[in-house]
Amino acid sequence: MIRYDLRCENNHEFDGWFRSSDGFEKMLAAGQISCAQCGSTRIAKALMAPSVGKERKKQPTAATPDLSKTDTPAEAALEKLRQHIEANSDYVGNKFVDEARAIHEGRSPSRAIHGEAGAADARKLLDEGVPVAPLPFIPRQKAN
Repeated sequence: MIRYDLRCENNHEFDGWFRSSDGFEKMLAAGQISCAQCGSTRIAKALMAPSVGKERKKQPTAATPDLSKTDTPAEAALEKLRQHIEANSDYVGNKFVDEARAIHEGRSPSRAIHGEAGAADARKLLDEGVPVAPLPFIPRQKAN
């Protein structure tokens, strides 16, 4: 998107947003741009200063949180649960539904697994009698 400062033949100033410079020119030629005050379609671009962003230096502050630390007992408990699950189960990623079903049916060796599944797929597993439960965190393997 591009913004232009515009002026009509009666010196009324206003601005307009356009998809591109060509888009502005085509709309102008077709008479699709008009002054909101007087309705004139004789429009020209007004002089405008370029919009130049200032470069800002990032300075670490004491207020910047360290997201790797736990601040509350609940966060500490969740982190302990995450560590336990990651240490005692296999991460199967997007293959969770198929692998959980295969373990339940005896086609794969019985073991604890964790991974991703949509709500509808998890509901189907539960309806089939496959014991599954959502985790209260995103697995580290999926986190960026």
